[in-house]
Order: sequence, then C-alpha cells, then structure tokens
Amino acid sequence: MRALLALTLALVMLPAQAAFDWDTALDGPQRAEQNKARDSARHPRQTLEFFGLKSGMTVVEVSPGGGWYTEVLAPLMKDNGAYYAAHSGLNSGSYGRNSLGKYLQKMAADTDSYSEVVITQLQPPALLAIAPAGSADLVVAFRNVHSWLRSDTLDDTLSAVHAALKPGGTFGVVQHRGKPGMSLEDSKKKGYIAQDEVVKLIESAGFKLVDTSEINANPKDSADHERGVWTLPPRLALDDVDRDKYVAIGESDRMTLKFAKQ
Repeated sequence: MRALLALTLALVMLPAQAAFDWDTALDGPQRAEQNKARDSARHPRQTLEFFGLKSGMTVVEVSPGGGWYTEVLAPLMKDNGAYYAAHSGLNSGSYGRNSLGKYLQKMAADTDSYSEVVITQLQPPALLAIAPAGSADLVVAFRNVHSWLRSDTLDDTLSAVHAALKPGGTFGVVQHRGKPGMSLEDSKKKGYIAQDEVVKLIESAGFKLVDTSEINANPKDSADHERGVWTLPPRLALDDVDRDKYVAIGESDRMTLKFAKQ
C-alpha cells in the first residue's frame, strides 16, 4: 500500500507538459513569409500530427536544410520536450558545409526562438550519432530520401535513425512520389521515387510501415517533368519556360509515410 501511495504521489508531482502553441509555430515572427506561403502545399500541422507529435517528446529532424520545419518545430518543442536538428557535417563537402553554415547563422540570428535547438552532425559513415542512442520518440525527414540515394548514404542514414529511436519509436517520412516501377537511377536524377520502393528500402533497415496519408498528395503532378521535381515550384528550374503551367500544377505529389522501429 505504501509503495502504491508513493508511486501515485510521484506521478502527481511530475511536471505537466504544456499544450502546443500552434499559433506561434505557424504564424510567429520566426517564420519567413515565403515559408508561410508554402503551408498550403506542405501542411506542417497536419503532417506532424499524423506522425504523432506530442508534448514532451524528443524529436529529431534529419537533414533540416534551410530550416523550413525548424521554424515550426523549435517553438513547439521549446520548454516542452527536445528537438535535435541532424544537419550536415563540418567536413561534408562544399554544399553540405555551406548549408550548415547558413543554418547556424539562422539559429544565431534568433536566439529566442532557437535557443534550445540541439544541432548534431550527420556525415556518413564517420558521424552517425544524430541524437543519444534510444532517446528519440520521433524522427522526421522531409523530401530527403532521393538525396541519400544520390550520395550513397541511404543505408548509413537509416541506420542512424534506427539507433536514435526508442524501441517502437516513429520514423515519419515525406518524399516526392514517382510512378510505380520507376528505377532507382531515374529516382536519383529526377528526385521522385516510387512509393513501394521507399517502403521496401526503409523496411529493410529495421522499420515497419504502420500508416500512410495523402495529406501532401497532388494529383496534378504527373511526376515526369524534364528537370524532375525541380521543374515545379518552388524551384522552377526551367525559369520562364512554361512557367504558368508549372505554377498551376503546384508543388510535387508527395507520399507521407509513418514507420515504427522494430
């Protein structure tokens, strides 16, 4: 009886987790206007809620790039869990180093919003500790699988994700969706990957697909453009060639996949 009473008191005394402040996360001053303008294509709240984001979690974003999702996740997790940004390594080549540098400048320019962001380095095969082993409730990756294929780092990256997650933890993936049967070589060139291929690659690394969503689907996207996914907004790689056509299509058709660590 005393043991039960002690456990009850301990649970009562645990600090309550704050409710998410979605207003600040989506509309606060830390968000660039051009990033807010893409919410209708990227659906950040719906996507994160589909992945099961909750107060008090430890969350890792792999390859955060310029920080589009950092602008949303950092204020959500501040004083309310932990957010790790697994960016490029310091010696990951000129592109990775430049990207990391710009990201660090972004963090330094707004210390109020980003003071609790923990930046780690992902540089396979040398640097794979994206967060303490077995600490993460949720790891997320947005439109990166094709890049890992192109750089031949997919296996190491998925291994890093698996190591960081708790048993049963969630790996949430958004990726440009290619046509069924699309070869991996074409995927590397075009940025699109067939959904069943993404599932196969990730499940072979120790994960199990548990749910899918069409939150980020775009049926207007035929996924067969001259310059691949970069033909479409926001890149518009063909500049003014058929610009109105591609603007009308909008951003790429994307799969949204939820995996569990096995």
